[in-house]
Amino acid sequence: MKISEIFFSIQGEGIEIGLPTVFVRLFACDLRCAWCDTMYAVEGRDFIDMTINEVKSEIEKFQCIRVCMTGGEPLIQRDEVEQLAKDLVSEGFNILLETSGHKDPPSVFWTDSCLISMDCKCPSSKMEEKMDFKLFEKLRPKDQLKFVIKDEVDYNYAKEILKSYQIKASIIFQPVYGTNLKWLTEKTLEDKLEKVRTLPQLHKFIWGEKRGY
Repeated sequence: MKISEIFFSIQGEGIEIGLPTVFVRLFACDLRCAWCDTMYAVEGRDFIDMTINEVKSEIEKFQCIRVCMTGGEPLIQRDEVEQLAKDLVSEGFNILLETSGHKDPPSVFWTDSCLISMDCKCPSSKMEEKMDFKLFEKLRPKDQLKFVIKDEVDYNYAKEILKSYQIKASIIFQPVYGTNLKWLTEKTLEDKLEKVRTLPQLHKFIWGEKRGY
């Protein structure tokens, strides 16, 4: 497996925000979001080749049952990620998969031990046309669909997606880092988006843009 980094921190985003978590950041992505904040895990040679057993050994050192598989795009390494998830689930770990809405996760991620955090790319990302909208309706009530929002165009796009599809998952609106959280929060209140959670990237409030946190 091509691994960018493995570290222990708190979950900084979504419905598990604040919970201690082991992060396994996989290298490579087939999207190029305009505002991507982890380009070191997307392009270049900044990764380590590790076996599945080596990754498991690193995870186990932290003695934490929650594991977040993130990227890059983890499902680029689909077979390896699927096997790692199966092994971890069999050992009692809970997994959160962070993935974009253009790849259908393997069956292991649809089990009770796993939570899927799927991104719907908005226009500011320049990747909105890559989305497979049918995947959003496949998400379960325990999963989450996240919209990273930069401006009014993104906000209106997200609202339209919510109107157009029957989505059972929790809905997260998250501002692009460095943009106005207050503005986005007030917009959701003004429009009475009662099912939307407006959340920051908590880890960046604590540590800033720093790797390994």
